[in-house]
Amino acid sequence: MSESRPAAEAAQAPTAVPAALAAEAGRGAAGSALGTPGPAGAVGALEALGGPDGVEARLSVLDLPPTQPLPDPAGVLARPATPARAARAVQDRLAALLSDATSLHEHTGLLARARGLTATLTAVLSSGATLLGARRGLLVTAAPGGASQPVGLGLDRASLGALETVPAEQGPFAGLLRAHARPGELLHADLATDPAVGPRLRDVALQLGLGACYGLPLATDEDGPLAAAVWFYDEPAEPGPRRRELARRYCEVAAPLLATQLEAERSRRATEALRRGLLPDRLPYLPGLRLAARCVPAGLDRSAGSDWYDAIALPDGTLALTVGSVSGDGPGAGPGSAPGAAAAMGRIRAALRAYAVLEGEDPVSVLGDLELLLKTTEPARSATAVYTWVEPAERRITLAGAGHCPPLLITRYGANFVETSLSAPLGMLSCWEAPGIELSAERGDMLVLYTEGLARRCGATLHAGQSALRRAAADAPRDVRIDPDLLCAHLLAGCAAPGTGTSAPTDDLVLLAMHFE
Repeated sequence: MSESRPAAEAAQAPTAVPAALAAEAGRGAAGSALGTPGPAGAVGALEALGGPDGVEARLSVLDLPPTQPLPDPAGVLARPATPARAARAVQDRLAALLSDATSLHEHTGLLARARGLTATLTAVLSSGATLLGARRGLLVTAAPGGASQPVGLGLDRASLGALETVPAEQGPFAGLLRAHARPGELLHADLATDPAVGPRLRDVALQLGLGACYGLPLATDEDGPLAAAVWFYDEPAEPGPRRRELARRYCEVAAPLLATQLEAERSRRATEALRRGLLPDRLPYLPGLRLAARCVPAGLDRSAGSDWYDAIALPDGTLALTVGSVSGDGPGAGPGSAPGAAAAMGRIRAALRAYAVLEGEDPVSVLGDLELLLKTTEPARSATAVYTWVEPAERRITLAGAGHCPPLLITRYGANFVETSLSAPLGMLSCWEAPGIELSAERGDMLVLYTEGLARRCGATLHAGQSALRRAAADAPRDVRIDPDLLCAHLLAGCAAPGTGTSAPTDDLVLLAMHFE
């Protein structure tokens, strides 16, 4: 600036700096979480400004109105203006904006790295509390018919339960989940005296030691309201404009990421419901027999197949037991393709039930018919299976296996595998055939059918896992070895506990136990 320029004209330069610079810096930081440069925009602006000259021209591209007052805690702008002082005021303001941009960049980066819905919701609450200077928070996601199960920050189960007793339209997030006429924010600076606070919320706030709250919606134009978040202060308080702007911009970035996580969660729940619907809702009761089963599916993002189990009381008083696994490269198959694999499993299991009713006493014929059907209707898929026919009165067992893990027979002498003959999985060869195995059991014996997923979670390799499974069954206490339900729980606790075997299983786990009374 020329030294002859009037000081009064120079003094007007700082007041012409619009608050839009905060928006520009925040927008750069928020974009950095999505792969664009972060606070570099603020840094560039700071480097480019050499004094009050050109400030308006350099900041004119920003989109917020210039009427928002600049914070002046030290009274810098009230002092007699000089070119040097004006430049320092601009630089101080830019330094504050750079700090805000860096903070926003950090928190949106944490949000982008969150995996899963729970982690995303926790990140939103935690980062929002830091930006607003709050200690506790509550978030609810939109759901048909009302709000979903809340997620809390610094609130225990009893506190969450107390907040749930507050009527929705009188709660701390009242109106934030509306599809229309939704407020941009909700502030109760003093929960004890604010006339807009309902009596129930006032009572709960007194009980939990809540002094004030500030809430924001999380919504997108495409999805509408997704969630509402509210943060609590221990004493009456009101976040300043700078904190509120940071929190608002953070929620703008969080909303589309949350929409993606909510959609993935809905898909996961739908697939889990499909899986459960394709398996038996109860096991049959036959005199002289007791049954128990467990099914632990792999995560949807890792599952490469789908396992089943079934127990069918046949018309002649006998019992058919089967476990199996379907896999392959058919439509919708491959890692993370649980819906397609589950649908194929449902079709195969339904066919197997029909064959069991027609010729259940001959396991080889049942599996042979299933293999023909598989090659005809599911040519790109394969399946492993064990089919067992049980005559309770004589405690006679006839079984056949197709590329599946051998069953485990637990007796008073120990636990041993029933070595079925080696055979390829169904659908792998031009013609499947294997001999059946017959054996007799004694009173108190237990037959355990399982899928490969259980063995692989018991050890680093399939062979090691099977050995560990046999040892766990043989070492089980006597009261466990005579109760199929307790035995299933024992094997799961001993073999499939977290940290045992593979850390990220790609196979479902199925376990079916039968005890001769």
